[in-house]
Amino acid sequence: AAAMSFPSTPLTGDEQALSYIQGICRQYAQYHKIDPSVYERYGVKRGLRNADGTGVMAGITQIGNVRGYYIEDGEKVPMDGQLIYRGINVQDLIGGFMTEGRFGYEETAYLLLFGTLPTQAQLSGFRDLLAHFRSLPANFTEDMILKAPSRDVMNKLARSTLALYSYDPDPENKALEAEMLKAVQLIARYPVIVAHAFACKRHYYDNESLYLHRPQEGLSVAENFLYSVRHDNQFTQDEARLLDLCLVLHMEHGGGNNSAFACRVLSSSGTDIYSAIAAAVGSLKGPKHGGANMKVMEMFGHIERDVSDWKDEDAVSSYLEQLLRRQAGDRSGLIYGMGHAIYTLSDPRAVLLKRFARRVAEKKDMLDEFELFETVERLAPEVFHRVTGQDKVMCANVDLYSGLVYKMMGIPPELYTPLFAIARIVGWCAHRVEEVYNPYGKIIRPAYKAISPKQAFIPLTQRE
Repeated sequence: AAAMSFPSTPLTGDEQALSYIQGICRQYAQYHKIDPSVYERYGVKRGLRNADGTGVMAGITQIGNVRGYYIEDGEKVPMDGQLIYRGINVQDLIGGFMTEGRFGYEETAYLLLFGTLPTQAQLSGFRDLLAHFRSLPANFTEDMILKAPSRDVMNKLARSTLALYSYDPDPENKALEAEMLKAVQLIARYPVIVAHAFACKRHYYDNESLYLHRPQEGLSVAENFLYSVRHDNQFTQDEARLLDLCLVLHMEHGGGNNSAFACRVLSSSGTDIYSAIAAAVGSLKGPKHGGANMKVMEMFGHIERDVSDWKDEDAVSSYLEQLLRRQAGDRSGLIYGMGHAIYTLSDPRAVLLKRFARRVAEKKDMLDEFELFETVERLAPEVFHRVTGQDKVMCANVDLYSGLVYKMMGIPPELYTPLFAIARIVGWCAHRVEEVYNPYGKIIRPAYKAISPKQAFIPLTQRE
């Protein structure tokens, strides 16, 4: 690569440093971009995906399963999606506790962690255990959250996760009992950390009053979260039950999803649980993963502003085409909330959320907005096929409706992805324990094809 000239005098200010970095980056962008054809030449499975879109088999799990197609005569055949928790269809699980008028977060967490549905006595004991560990360590909020406020709650959650290592008297103990204890503590504390991090962000960056609410005895996880993040502590039972449903639907999604896999990759190295879970938080933050629900709402903000008549399907279709052609929205070329790596005909999480979202929309006088979401769901596949020429079977994913549901409940967008983490921490911990206690476990290390051209070492005084 041709060399570029940079100042030979010492850098003395931020502007000079920035200019130096910009010069290096221009050189990097010019010489180090990998042509996509190289991946095909060497048969690299980008994103650990096979050519037909199926995932590369990288492990075995008993925790969760995601079904969106089946293989027949070597071909992938689309099907209605299924989400399975420890062998139980999540629709049956949710139907069970909702029919009996119970909250489901705690029961589902027990199932995913320990592998069986709890008895009434076991469920009561597990609720008490979560309540016991909800309180953060002494001065944790003051020292780890308030003293270093963050604009993004997810970053604060990751930092707080790592910081809990310092408060654990035996953080490297990987005995099964010790790991389960740490897992339960993390699950119990995540809603409190998120609530406090959000209060801190709101105070220091939004110029609002600082309210820190202690969790209340006798409330479910969903109830306590709504109690904690609202200044007046007020919420309805309809809101709490809808949030509980969201948490259960987001709790687990198989070992191959990006954040769970990140957790398993780190766990396979033998590192501590706090490091592994913090990595999962960082993964979930990304807009291609848990951050997608915020991008959905951002996209619909553009649609609602730029399309004057939401019931004009031709106008909506035209705008979706502009999104795909990078002429509108964030210019990413994506229709957020549509399509999934596994699901084809339907995402069961989206199906369930959509059903309950309509009821809430009717009560909140938001039916027109809800029906706009339905219109996008219906039109997007045809527009995608027309613009891209691809014949991929496409359905709405959970992110299309989760952000809308949160908006209906008056939950600020900054909490959409953190709520995902409050749910998914259960699945991460379950995968962490399974990875660590797999007797045949090896450190996860896929291969990368090195394509750098050979070059000779040039003495420093001879470089131009």
